[in-house]
Amino acid sequence: MSINNFLEIANPIRKALFSGKPVVALESAVITHGLPYPYNQQLAFEMEDTIRQHNVEPATIAVLNGKIRVGLSPAEIERLAKMKHCRKISRRDFGIALSQSESGGTTVAGTLFAAHQAGIRVFATGGIGGVHRNAPFDVSADLHELSRTPLVVVCAGAKAILDLPATLEVLETLGVPVIGYQSEEFPAFYSRQSGLKVNLACLHASEIARVALAHWGAGIHSAVLVANPPPAEHALPAEEIETIIQQAVRQAEQMGIHGAAVTPYLLEKVNQLTGGASMQANLALLLNNGRLAADIAIAISEMSGASPRV
Repeated sequence: MSINNFLEIANPIRKALFSGKPVVALESAVITHGLPYPYNQQLAFEMEDTIRQHNVEPATIAVLNGKIRVGLSPAEIERLAKMKHCRKISRRDFGIALSQSESGGTTVAGTLFAAHQAGIRVFATGGIGGVHRNAPFDVSADLHELSRTPLVVVCAGAKAILDLPATLEVLETLGVPVIGYQSEEFPAFYSRQSGLKVNLACLHASEIARVALAHWGAGIHSAVLVANPPPAEHALPAEEIETIIQQAVRQAEQMGIHGAAVTPYLLEKVNQLTGGASMQANLALLLNNGRLAADIAIAISEMSGASPRV
């Protein structure tokens, strides 16, 4: 068996890749596990529409009935959005999900893997995983996948519930460059500031594309992580959100919540404590990242002048 036995690329995506038209990959764990219905479905459609407005093809990635699907129909997105129980699929989970004919949403790591197999070079997400607070041994698979998968990944930093300084240290160790879009500071997901510096600040998408092509041209096979601050009108004050996150972390510890259950609990608790403001910031930054990713995909396509493999 090979990846071709499991990988199904939708015709619009296949045609775009074959012709050299820019494509942006989108994750689906935010649909299945990140947001409640109907916000998840609405976001998925808005993300795809935002990218299409730039004349770029969106490729939402998921696992459906034991197949890795690159590009989903509206009906398939709706089906994902309404799933009650399904697997959250990172790199380790593909063999299980595929062999058992399962369905589920792909994480940042899972989407990176599938997007690279399809030949896509740009990926837009919300926030990457990282090193957990008070648990330095708990490191997201996202970081290791970024170290070995040559895509541009546009995010609003790592999720603010994580240990951001430790996450940046691991990214440095793994050889993943962090580029700030119009900012010298690493955003803290909900907030535009974290007090942490990026490796380089770029003013335009074309600059980011040049960095990525040079990075890969030098024979380095890691991702280029682009940190895009959330829109100012939706961003939350850093000190305010940090206080709320610390409160949520203490409550999680008191309740004995550990492992994979920590992140969804903290995100929901932060949303409750902010009166829904954190969810609005999350939705706004995702769309913002989609727009930037589309611009980067266009620039890479124009500069490379070559069609990705299919």
